[in-house]
Amino acid sequence: MELSKKTVRTIIGLIVLTLLLSAGLQNFGAVWKTFDFVIGLIFPFILGACMAFLLNIPMSVIEHHLFSEKRVKGLKMHKMVRPLSLVLALLLVFLIIIVVIFIIVPEIANTVGILANSVPGFVKQVEEWAASLAGSYPDIARQISEITIDWTNFGSEIVDFLQKGLMSFVGSTFNVASSIASGVVNFSLGFIFALYVLLQKEKLGSQFRKLFYAYLPERVTDKLLEICRLSNSTFSSFVTGQCTESVILGAMFVVVMLIFRMPYALMIGVLIGFLSLIPIFGAFIGCFVGTFLILMVNPMQAFWFIIIFLIIQQIEGNLIYPHVVGGSVGLPSIWVLVAVTIGGGAMGITGMIITIPLCSVCYMLLREATGKRLSKRQIPKEKYVSADEAAFLAEEEHLDEM
Repeated sequence: MELSKKTVRTIIGLIVLTLLLSAGLQNFGAVWKTFDFVIGLIFPFILGACMAFLLNIPMSVIEHHLFSEKRVKGLKMHKMVRPLSLVLALLLVFLIIIVVIFIIVPEIANTVGILANSVPGFVKQVEEWAASLAGSYPDIARQISEITIDWTNFGSEIVDFLQKGLMSFVGSTFNVASSIASGVVNFSLGFIFALYVLLQKEKLGSQFRKLFYAYLPERVTDKLLEICRLSNSTFSSFVTGQCTESVILGAMFVVVMLIFRMPYALMIGVLIGFLSLIPIFGAFIGCFVGTFLILMVNPMQAFWFIIIFLIIQQIEGNLIYPHVVGGSVGLPSIWVLVAVTIGGGAMGITGMIITIPLCSVCYMLLREATGKRLSKRQIPKEKYVSADEAAFLAEEEHLDEM
């Protein structure tokens, strides 16, 4: 049996891939260090690409609506559209961040002041409680008074602890300072890279398409570009829907809390709206902070705030989120929960945000591939579609025909 050149190349490729995987598994530590080193080198550009993607959403809206072709005439004006749109998008993002900070920070500082003023009263209550306890239980008070402490050894242990703590503090301070400096440098490089990407995104897209078509098979390149377009559309829809849902949720809390005359209405509404950008769990973090703040003013109102939060969460989860965000990513609720749980466990808050649209892309691709494969194998729908789903699909087809 003679083997064709293509088959031989495939066999050689599989052998080489197997050898590389085997060598990588045997030297996993070295491979991981190399991978970590490479990621550290390109991290500013990864960060810049993420910034460019997020900034591209408001920039595209401004560019297509505020500077449409009907309003912009002349070659010079067309050249100015992209820089102006980018500047306006940056101003919009910075304005939102500044508004959130100026609303939340003063109220938190005020709450800290309230807590500081209430500490003396709390200490006094503890002293009164200790005195009453000693009067009610004289045996316990006598046993406490009989406790002896070796103050010499105690003092030397405190000195040793403070010395070690000071050295640890100096070392941790140096590490924190170096981490902050590294973060500032990475952010600056990423921000500059994002600006370059946004100003030349069409040219960069054309260059990447040329590379793909030049070095990859045409069929593979077409599929890859289709996946990229689907990913861009899904991620953009998710970010837009999540921001819209956050604004609606925050506004609902502000209005309801003002109606019931609860304290910190604006701050808590903004905080919950901002934290709800973290899927599923973000709003509950805002609820915890809001409950604590209201508890310092009026414990009864804190109880009613929890009730209001649960009611609004039900409205938001069953009516707003499925239509605003769920429809934009096309991912069923059960898989949203799975994506958030896995992403949060792997990468924290960033993972929670990224995994939903990522799983949505995988879900759409798998659904499309599964549909094509079932159609190719000519499997009857009755074997894999439930009765309720079949009735729903039949009703949809009937409505489309009408």
